[in-house]
Amino acid sequence: MKAHQLLLAAVLAGAAPLATTQDSKPSVKGISPAFKGATEWLNTRPLTGDDLRGKVVLVEFWTYTCINWLRTMPYVRAWSEKYKDRGLVVIGVHTPEFPFEHDPSNVRRAVKEMQIAFPVAIDNDYAVWKAFRNQAWPALYFIDAKGRIRHHHDGEGEYDRSERVIQQLLEEAGSTPARDELVSAEGRGTEAAADWGNLRSGENYLGSERTENFASGGAKLGGPREYAVPARLGLNHWGLAGDWTAKAGSIVLNKPNGRIAYRFHARDLHLVMGPATRGAAVRFRVLIDGKPPGAARGADVDEQGNGTVAAQRLYQLIRQPSPIADRTFEIEFLDKDAEAFAFTFG
Repeated sequence: MKAHQLLLAAVLAGAAPLATTQDSKPSVKGISPAFKGATEWLNTRPLTGDDLRGKVVLVEFWTYTCINWLRTMPYVRAWSEKYKDRGLVVIGVHTPEFPFEHDPSNVRRAVKEMQIAFPVAIDNDYAVWKAFRNQAWPALYFIDAKGRIRHHHDGEGEYDRSERVIQQLLEEAGSTPARDELVSAEGRGTEAAADWGNLRSGENYLGSERTENFASGGAKLGGPREYAVPARLGLNHWGLAGDWTAKAGSIVLNKPNGRIAYRFHARDLHLVMGPATRGAAVRFRVLIDGKPPGAARGADVDEQGNGTVAAQRLYQLIRQPSPIADRTFEIEFLDKDAEAFAFTFG
């Protein structure tokens, strides 16, 4: 995440990635690790080296609330569908970032909602991540029919290059020539490509450990307490109003009618959030520059800004038409027990 990717140096303890993205053609970069560390598999029985022998394999590391991963999905889904009968196997490796992403039921729901039909390895213990020496969500590894990593790309973009690599590896494996037209993938909702030319706000976490530019009482959040939003927020600064508890990785609303305000510059605004109590539903209302969003509403709110938090996931709250300018976003939760984790933009 974090612009194009999020590096996890602490998890990796200094391990270097297995490959780079700078080569003009896919050369051998190492032998693909096994997937034996996966804690569960979706859409398939557990896959072994014998199952994949002679196949071209595309491995994608993801976590289901990552906006950067969501924006790659139209392409990965299209490649899987187009080349599966020519010998391509796509394997999604779900390695969680937030605690709730360790819950297999949440991953199953995301797989169903995202219409992911290819195999998914749940990597709750980071075993597959570490075996690949991976450092980012999303990350793509292109493996030839002999089990060798031939190309690697972190983050979004380079879709044409990635598909050409798939085509070349399939040809090397003896597939019918695959060098035809490239896929045309157009994402909708959270899968739509970012408006990079107008993107001046980056991802920001809301828990006390990693937040930046908090404007309601100091650089770090305290414990359970009452907060107030300043009269003016600087660009990319945020504040709270109401009774909130700050955790290391999230904030939780203790009483109804608490608010979060954020000054941002982007077409899209998303918030990773969910009910703090499993099975609960928390109503909310969104404003932009003090007014209902209308045509600037995201996929998870109506024109008046009304919505409900009923699952732990990424919510698209704003998708504004041009012109894009500095705006003040506000979300008021009408019920208690809303838990918010991170803002992302696009």
